[in-house]
Amino acid sequence: MAENRFILVSTSVLPPVFEGVLLAKQYLADGSATSATMAAKMAGISRNAFYKYRNAVYSYASPNEHRIELSVVLSDKAGVFSGMTAVLSQYGVNLITVNQNPPIDGAAAVSMSVSTEGLCLPLSELLEILKRTDGVISVRVL
Repeated sequence: MAENRFILVSTSVLPPVFEGVLLAKQYLADGSATSATMAAKMAGISRNAFYKYRNAVYSYASPNEHRIELSVVLSDKAGVFSGMTAVLSQYGVNLITVNQNPPIDGAAAVSMSVSTEGLCLPLSELLEILKRTDGVISVRVL
């Protein structure tokens, strides 16, 4: 079986059906559409085109464009993690991945990959706010 090859191509040179497939996939992912037929109709493409290309067309965003890695040390107290994530959410930051280590000596190390696409203030200000959040011992960008 031949290995799949991928190329990165600007949507400006592609037929509009490919953007329609991406849009239909988004409608299904976020719940705006409850079926492939509905998603295709909302995206302005045929159901046949959706099924033909759905497993071959993917959206790409530069991994460094709006993503950062945070290393955080939290106190081992109830509600500290949820308080920190509430602050992130309040300022438009979206969690992508979280890895939390077991607490040692009353502190837990947490590494997070976050999207700052919706961040509504400078990153330096967000880091200062996080540092002042109850139970947050340290925060740094990796």
